[in-house]
Amino acid sequence: MKKFFSLLMAVMMMATVLAGCGDSAEKPADTKEPAQSEPQAPTAAGSELTFTTGGSSGTYFAFGSVLAGQVSSSTDSKVTAVEGKGSQGNIELMDMGGAQLGFVQSDVMSYAYEGTNLFADFGKVDCFSTVAALYMEQVQIVTCDPTIKTVADLKGKNVSVGDSGSGVFYNAVDVLGAYGLDIEKDINPTYQGFGDSAEALKDGKIDAAFVVAGAPTTAIVELSRSKPTYLVSLDDEHIDALLAKSPYYSKYVIDADVYGLESDTTTVAVGAVVIARDDVSEDDVYNFCSAVFENIDAITAVHAKGAELNLEFATSVTSVPYHPGAAKYFAEKGITVPTK
Repeated sequence: MKKFFSLLMAVMMMATVLAGCGDSAEKPADTKEPAQSEPQAPTAAGSELTFTTGGSSGTYFAFGSVLAGQVSSSTDSKVTAVEGKGSQGNIELMDMGGAQLGFVQSDVMSYAYEGTNLFADFGKVDCFSTVAALYMEQVQIVTCDPTIKTVADLKGKNVSVGDSGSGVFYNAVDVLGAYGLDIEKDINPTYQGFGDSAEALKDGKIDAAFVVAGAPTTAIVELSRSKPTYLVSLDDEHIDALLAKSPYYSKYVIDADVYGLESDTTTVAVGAVVIARDDVSEDDVYNFCSAVFENIDAITAVHAKGAELNLEFATSVTSVPYHPGAAKYFAEKGITVPTK
């Protein structure tokens, strides 16, 4: 937590926008309120924008850094990618004015906008809009124990269910629940980020870990170099049950060659989405979209996730309206997206 609050203070000092934008009346009494002020006008084009991503061992940080560099080098908008605390932490920091752009899971973005699940206590946050959906994030259950072959085998095991402030915890709750397992009663949960989970698996301190990120994920790749590593598949019956209850998931198959495994891994996935505060200028968000989708080949040459970028998926978000700058760019491509 000390590390998080140090990051929070550092990022907030960098931020150019200080206005709060959530429903402060819904925040719990023990939550320290940020200073409130009247909503500011949109920032000027060419502003320096802070882009919160994820931990250094995850896809958010690596890919986000590539995107920030592309935007900064090809437009007059300057974007700096910084490590973030995950989807929930990124949204909460944006609510406090500490960041202008952020990576989030599509399910967590919906929770914030509606004030449910992860945001039931914090309160509704609606000061942001969608920029673009970029790729799918797979729910990866990684283990170094070859006897763990199904989710049911996690019962009684020591399992990392994600860092606090990330969406991984709720993904773990959903997947375990589909198999009739309770996260507090049927497993021994630990709360760690991707890098710490990989180290704990390497040292034999935990039996498995939930990692929700685009595959290949750095933490899993590095773990597989030190000891045999496996991914746990979900079966169709339980996937169907999960999708019926939580339709924001999609079935996804991770090819065996992604991690050099013996067989494909069947799992579920959510979308990785970039969001922006509403008071970021239209031109800056337009520049972000233009720099990304006009330079897919250059981005792909640096990071494999670039190959998944496409306009159809980018404009597929329905739970949160798009920023006017994004809508302007997509309109030029003949695609209409909803705005506030």
